[in-house]
Amino acid sequence: MQQTSIAEAILALDELLQALNDAYWEVNNINQKDALFEIVTTLHEETNELAKLSIEDHSMPYEPITAKFRSSCKKLSVIQKNIESWFIRTTTSERVSVALPKAAALISDECLIV
Repeated sequence: MQQTSIAEAILALDELLQALNDAYWEVNNINQKDALFEIVTTLHEETNELAKLSIEDHSMPYEPITAKFRSSCKKLSVIQKNIESWFIRTTTSERVSVALPKAAALISDECLIV
């Protein structure tokens, strides 16, 4: 299996971050907002750390940097399982459905969501 580069990881994280930012404003339930806010915060922390790297490093293999992101597999799984019920807009649910497995795969192969 080919390892994901840092540049590819940045794109995957950014895609999920944008989708979840939009989703955050679409949900009405406070518990759903809390779950989304926690993941959005985690993704911001991870992307902020990646932004500190030099452009020359972007071709290197990616490994999760923050402990919060490394331990977010379960939370991503909760969102994955609830996409249809949490996100009423079709475009939002599709964007999250596409972006979530890519970001989950960055954590580990076992975090791939079925």
